[in-house]
Amino acid sequence: MPVELTLTGDTAEIVLNNPSKLNALDESAIAELSAALTRAEQAGVRAVLLRGEGRAFCTGRDISAVDPATDDARGYLDTVVTPLLRQLAAFPAPTFAAASGACLGVGLGLLIATDVVYLGESARIGSPFATLGATLDSGGHALFVERLGAHRTLDLIYTAELMRGTEAVAAGLFSRVVADAELLEFTRERVTRAAQGATEAFLASKRLVAQVRDDRVGLWESLAAENAAQGELSASADYSEGFAAFQQKRRAVFTGGRADRT
Repeated sequence: MPVELTLTGDTAEIVLNNPSKLNALDESAIAELSAALTRAEQAGVRAVLLRGEGRAFCTGRDISAVDPATDDARGYLDTVVTPLLRQLAAFPAPTFAAASGACLGVGLGLLIATDVVYLGESARIGSPFATLGATLDSGGHALFVERLGAHRTLDLIYTAELMRGTEAVAAGLFSRVVADAELLEFTRERVTRAAQGATEAFLASKRLVAQVRDDRVGLWESLAAENAAQGELSASADYSEGFAAFQQKRRAVFTGGRADRT
């Protein structure tokens, strides 16, 4: 199976498992990845880990059997790739990715759509697609221009050079870089910790961050949205538990739900 899902307690681990093809994704694999996300959501998990097996996270679309003469590139991106990226971005729990080796094309898009990305030192980020007569896709232009500026973005595109994990993190593309040998354990520990947290509070922040990023709201509009979110959270069981634990000087035990007080 090119995509594997493991459910453990409140966490889901989704593995791109086609290392012989550097986890390149064809339409069937993308459908499997979408199905895995759906199953994880139906299981009510409170955190997700996405990773690739082998020496690459994902090298993008599997073009080994694609005929350029008949390929509907826009249809593939519009109806296959973009819905998957939107599904991942909207997942109703914190999502994490552990990525080493090549992270290109759709693989880069998966990282962009994930909440928190930890890169291995061997990670490679960029746009080698000029060698195919193609352009960067899956959200790469928006990420690169926002974080790197127009000149560095076009430099990467024109030269097809790849950024190493350390450089990508230093430039603010993703969360942090970790030694390859420690990456999976490091990420799993944080996924487990997030799954024990106040899920609705995390989701409130996820929505607030998306609002600032996508709608470009300013300080005071974002502050007002924060106030509204805090008001809603104050009626949750986890909010009550968090305050009680603080006042009683003990560790909070969050359930992640929204059971309102009556």
